[in-house]
Amino acid sequence: MTVLKTSMRNFLAHKGRMALSAVAVLLSVAFVCGTLVFTDTMNATFDKLFASTAADVSVAPHKDDKAQETGKPQTVPASLEGRLAKVRGVAKVEPHATSQQLTVADSKNESISPDSGAPTVGTNWDESQKKSVEITTGHEPHGAGEAVLDADTADKHHLKAGDTLRVIAAPGDFTVKIVGIATYKTTNPGAAVVYFDTATAQAKLLGSAGEYSSFGLTAAQGTSNEQLKRNVTEALDGAAAYTVHTAAETKEENKKDLGSFLDVMKYALLGFAGIAVLVGVFLIVNTFSMLVAQRTREIGLMRAIGSSRPQILRSVLVEAVLLGITGSVLGIGGGVALAVGLMKLMGSMGMKLDTSELTIKAATPIVGLLIGVVVTLLSALLPAIKATRISPMSALRDAGNPADGKAGKVRAVIGLVLTAAGAAALLAAAGAKSASAGAGMLGLGVLLSLIGFVVVGPLLAGFVVRVLSAVVLRVFGSVGRLAERNALRNPRRTGATASALMIGLALVAGLSVVGSSMVASATDQLDKSVGADFIITADNAPLTPAAVKSIESAGHVAHFTHYTGVQAKVVTPDGKSVTDRLTAADPTYAEDLRIDAVQGKLAEAYGKDAMSVPEGFAKDHGVKLGDKLTVTMIGGREAKLTVNAITSDDTSFDKGAMYMNIATARSYLPADKMPLTGMMLAKADSGQAKEAAASLKAAVKDYPQIKVRDQADYKELIKGQVDQLLNMIYGLLALAIIVAVLGVVNTLALSVVERTREIGLLRAIGLSRRQMRRMIRLESVVIALFGALLGLGLGMAWGATSQKLLALQGLGVLDIPWPTIISVFAGSAVVGLLAALVPAFRAGRMNVLKAIATD
Repeated sequence: MTVLKTSMRNFLAHKGRMALSAVAVLLSVAFVCGTLVFTDTMNATFDKLFASTAADVSVAPHKDDKAQETGKPQTVPASLEGRLAKVRGVAKVEPHATSQQLTVADSKNESISPDSGAPTVGTNWDESQKKSVEITTGHEPHGAGEAVLDADTADKHHLKAGDTLRVIAAPGDFTVKIVGIATYKTTNPGAAVVYFDTATAQAKLLGSAGEYSSFGLTAAQGTSNEQLKRNVTEALDGAAAYTVHTAAETKEENKKDLGSFLDVMKYALLGFAGIAVLVGVFLIVNTFSMLVAQRTREIGLMRAIGSSRPQILRSVLVEAVLLGITGSVLGIGGGVALAVGLMKLMGSMGMKLDTSELTIKAATPIVGLLIGVVVTLLSALLPAIKATRISPMSALRDAGNPADGKAGKVRAVIGLVLTAAGAAALLAAAGAKSASAGAGMLGLGVLLSLIGFVVVGPLLAGFVVRVLSAVVLRVFGSVGRLAERNALRNPRRTGATASALMIGLALVAGLSVVGSSMVASATDQLDKSVGADFIITADNAPLTPAAVKSIESAGHVAHFTHYTGVQAKVVTPDGKSVTDRLTAADPTYAEDLRIDAVQGKLAEAYGKDAMSVPEGFAKDHGVKLGDKLTVTMIGGREAKLTVNAITSDDTSFDKGAMYMNIATARSYLPADKMPLTGMMLAKADSGQAKEAAASLKAAVKDYPQIKVRDQADYKELIKGQVDQLLNMIYGLLALAIIVAVLGVVNTLALSVVERTREIGLLRAIGLSRRQMRRMIRLESVVIALFGALLGLGLGMAWGATSQKLLALQGLGVLDIPWPTIISVFAGSAVVGLLAALVPAFRAGRMNVLKAIATD
């Protein structure tokens, strides 16, 4: 009880100093709990949606990852409906005609498809739709030319009943009038959904009145879903051509598809939370180390009057538990708020999640509490152990710890060994011959070098801070020299404070180098490899036949190249059968994409019954120039194709591709199995690039999903995609940097308290308030720049090594984004200034006489 009272007294006495450490715990726990609450809510919400939409038993086309991807929906024959109706235990059969291969535009010809990556879905309206949505405005679609639109898409694009929509699908384009608005009863999964009558959906989406995309079966009373599935499978002779699922299986299948997305999001967010926790450890270690140092005399007195070492240890650890509990409880509440914020963010992207269905599992607050308390306890353990080693007599006479010097040397040696081992691992990764082997060494190198820099930080502080001070602080005269000495007074503390900032900035620098190198490599490959003037693609879909015809009508174009992918089974000379995707294109593709051939000529791969293989494939399977390979088109006939070229693997475009003439693919595949054109390339007439661009854009003006890009546009697209990903990662890393900044603030605040008497003496001998504030700010700036220098240097080493591994995949250009690196370094100085505002203000306000009188 005495230990608890003492701990409570000390905790409350230093509540202001503990506050920033509690904020670090709060942020870390909030990120973890917020992630768990958000993903649990998503899972629970979608469970309800999937349960409301799944039929008792569904019959759909057989799913095959190796099937021919034609760009058109897979279907089942409409005649199957009669057979299913006769199956024992079937009460009702509901046919579905659904497609995601469509684009929907409003009357201004602007796409209303989601920009979040969610699909646009066209489907027929039937009774089963009423399980998940209800028509809140207008009525059901009754015939051709009528459609119902989901409410969220209608609200986002300001559409209402009576407005016209244009639907662009593979079978052709058509227009409909909105006659109703449907509102989801549970949640909108983020898709844009348009409902048609069944006949229109069949003819316009699937291209045939004799096809459906699937059937939903309702079980008769007394028949279980499992029994009905067995009856259906038996009636369909084993259902080899179909996928037959119960409602539970359909729900699990949908959850699996969603789960992969949620898992990526969940573990990414938890990963960044882990980084924040790691950074918070430095803050808490520093806080308790300084509090123990400031209470050296007090601890000595306690030992002198009979307190044992275990009691001192428990006293410090109880303070840590109190800090952990306080920060964790606040963090749990903050996590719930963060989850709500994430749900609102998803709502702005089109996925409506109802906050009334917020799911907080019992495990979530327990996990948050455990993380907060355990991390705080472990962080406080070393300072607590150090407190128990304080000798009563040495403490009472303010003697230092005689073991400090020896411990510092041991630490320095360990740090240098770890850093050297990390550097060796990074060098091994850079020289790796395969990406898989190099990735393991890269991970090891990152871990060892990071730990090494953290451990060796105090040793580096003595050198680096002096160099930085010579450049940054000496211009401020005596005040700058005082700031330098303050930063060097306790190298271990300076090193720990800077290390917290170092971690976040190292990741920022490493990712910046990787991102910049990816863009530079892709740009370099584009310049070297792409001979076409224009690249024509559709958003997340192939080009429809009508769109292709319109594009081909453009003028000022020397030639067009059609490009698609064909699934085929290739029998190699070593007797192996490999199912792979062959690139089928017009012969002009050899001009539009300049891929080096190590044997033969790529242009000859586009001859009749000819093909090319990549050099890695040829080496693995013993393929030689002139060999005839047996190639069976999936869904088509067998062909004997002659290998007329072996292409280089040293490229990032079409790396590992096998090429053949698109006419060859058409000759061995029936028309309904031939994939739609995935992309078109265009070469302008000599000197007619501007005119060709204008003509092509005019040709696709009725197709909002199609983009015509020249090489400059394509480079900007690549850069934009990489920048978007990096900005998202930087935003998440900002949490770790915020925690690190709090560490700087806390260190300075405690340092000011620790140096109260010294500050009073400096003021007494003539240092002005302004000079005092400047001294604290300069000390903060040099610590922040020290952390930034270590972090940016370490991050650039990680990034350069990562680029060497990416070079194995064809991304061979190393590009250091110096503007970003310099901006981050300069920004660190600003961060240091901001972090010092409150501690500097407090130091400047101290009463001189009271400060001098302080023990």
